[in-house]
Amino acid sequence: MSNRTRFKMQRALGLELPGLGKPGALTKRNYPPGQHGQARKSKPTGFALQLREKQKLLFHYGLREEQLRRFVRNARGQQASNWVESLVGLLERRLDNIVFRMGFARSIAAARQLVSHGHVMVNGRLLTIGSAVLRVGDFVKLTDYSSRLDATIQSRLSPRLPLPSYLQFATPDSNDHGVLLSEPSTEHIPFEFNPQQVAEYYASRGV
Repeated sequence: MSNRTRFKMQRALGLELPGLGKPGALTKRNYPPGQHGQARKSKPTGFALQLREKQKLLFHYGLREEQLRRFVRNARGQQASNWVESLVGLLERRLDNIVFRMGFARSIAAARQLVSHGHVMVNGRLLTIGSAVLRVGDFVKLTDYSSRLDATIQSRLSPRLPLPSYLQFATPDSNDHGVLLSEPSTEHIPFEFNPQQVAEYYASRGV
């Protein structure tokens, strides 16, 4: 995905999504893309609001539509009453997202590439599946080689986001390995998010 595409997505939604990488998508044009973007001032419909919240998850976590639907079905199977909370827990516990939230990469796409190229270990073993969902207590570490790469060094020196409370580095003076302390929740989503709109979106589609 090109930088232009990432910026266009964020302008369409009207906010920056940290998972897409470098900030600044809205600094120049804080209106929707297209020739008539500045003129679009009509009040959005209920469906448009629901779709917008769903799209935030899709774009931020770098998922395809069917991937997100599978996560939704899984979350609903775990917790029918408040399944969006379970959904967010699953998405935030994906290995590519954990690598991003630990500051090893500047975007979720870059984190996914680190994982797929064999630069990340979970519980002492290489894991190359970015979509793998980790469990509380899992230990995540860059390999010795990847911890010396310029890209990971620069990212750790200036992470895109602060470390969330559900993660912790193993030692105060080291930021190349850490542990998943607890289950993430909707409060850990790093952008403005309305879980009720997502629940209503999928409820109307019988997912």
